[in-house]
Amino acid sequence: MELRSFFDRAVRASFRDLALHDEAAAGYLADLLTRFARTEQLFPRGITGQRLETVVDLLLETQALWQEGWFAPEREVTLRRHIGDYTLFMLGVFRERVERMASCGYYVTQGTRAYRYVSEHDRASARPVRPAGGPLFGRLADSFEGYARALDYTRRVHFGAGPSLPFLV
Repeated sequence: MELRSFFDRAVRASFRDLALHDEAAAGYLADLLTRFARTEQLFPRGITGQRLETVVDLLLETQALWQEGWFAPEREVTLRRHIGDYTLFMLGVFRERVERMASCGYYVTQGTRAYRYVSEHDRASARPVRPAGGPLFGRLADSFEGYARALDYTRRVHFGAGPSLPFLV
């Protein structure tokens, strides 16, 4: 079974179970799970070549982009989207770990801010992130905790019957 198909079926089943009616968000979450199944996607490399492994690392990277010689607005949008994706993924798939670090509120705040940034950039841009990207990222920002809980539900209810997942624990 292809991993993307497994995640798509699991997320869509969870959305049905939870009476969530957002096909674009369900597809995005399935894509997110598929992408982050690979460690190098979860922890990208920064402008200096180091792995960005925490929310703080990612935020520091966005600041570094504003330094002389590095300014790259599109790279900032990519980083902000990754912050939203990373925090949503961690809260959804590794909620207990985030809770042990007492970071849930911080992750929700940073993820919501990141998706709001991407949504507003997309709305104002002549080159949107992707078709219907702005509205999708706006919904992810507005309902960040709900989508994180939907991913947590997906993991608890629908991952048990799936393939062995290569996620970091």
